[in-house]
Amino acid sequence: MDNSPAAKTAAKADQAETFGGYLAGVFAWMFVGLSVSGVIGYLISISGDSIKVLFLNPIAFIVIVIIQLGLVVFLSARFTKLSPMAARATFLGYAATIGVTLSAIFLAYTSTSIMRVFFITGGMFLTMAIFGYLTKANLSKLGPLLLMGLVGIIIASLVNVFLGSNTLQLVVSYLGVAIFLGLTAYDVQKIKALYSQFGSAGNVAIFGALSLYLDFLNLFLFLLRIFGSAQD
Repeated sequence: MDNSPAAKTAAKADQAETFGGYLAGVFAWMFVGLSVSGVIGYLISISGDSIKVLFLNPIAFIVIVIIQLGLVVFLSARFTKLSPMAARATFLGYAATIGVTLSAIFLAYTSTSIMRVFFITGGMFLTMAIFGYLTKANLSKLGPLLLMGLVGIIIASLVNVFLGSNTLQLVVSYLGVAIFLGLTAYDVQKIKALYSQFGSAGNVAIFGALSLYLDFLNLFLFLLRIFGSAQD
């Protein structure tokens, strides 16, 4: 075995290149998932009759939400056991069901504000992803705190369904932005750790894409509540 400095430098370069390709794949699949959700959401929003079936029929809406939860739990629990093809199919199926429920935003907000908030989200997401990738600080301790905060805003959102407080909704939205910015950095660092543990297996990359997809999507939705312009 060649242990010369030159050989070690070459090995590190190869490892960095391999990880770079893996990380690019993670972000590419995240973008594919977001694209699937966005396209399906838009097509449903302009279809007229189908949107009425979905949102005026509580049973249909509940079934879609149950399917979403089932797919994300299934993929999260079995990502190490699924084949790359099965993992990709499950992820895209989940993104498609999210697109169904996401169609509501095209009816509630103007297209201009949706695009504006999308680009704002992209900039903030990219900044925190770079931070999570470059920082030497261990962000693993933030995970439980961020998850506790996530549970808190879910409970507050449910309570506000009955209260109907605009102030509480705004507070929850700002807290949601902060939490998902933190989760973005945390998840990028976790993706690096998963690569060290499992390598570049396709299903592991899909799990990473799912994590970042959820971070981006939720960050976008909270920012839309803050900066989005409602339809007239």
